[in-house]
Amino acid sequence: MNANGTDLGRWLILAGAALVAAGVVVRLAPRLPWPGHLPGDITIRRGGFTVYIPLTTGLLLSLLVTLVARLWRR
Repeated sequence: MNANGTDLGRWLILAGAALVAAGVVVRLAPRLPWPGHLPGDITIRRGGFTVYIPLTTGLLLSLLVTLVARLWRR
């Protein structure tokens, strides 16, 4: 941390933004489609056999991880 505390301020802002984002997700959770039930996720059921292919979920998770990694590096 440098003398004027800018690093601490930056971490506090990021923590606050993360808490706000978590609050919005919790508040809207009943209305959001959860992973595995998104349009583009494929489920094939045949008898006692089920195949699940999470295309949309995988793309969204990849995008989220990429965004977090880019923000982390700045």
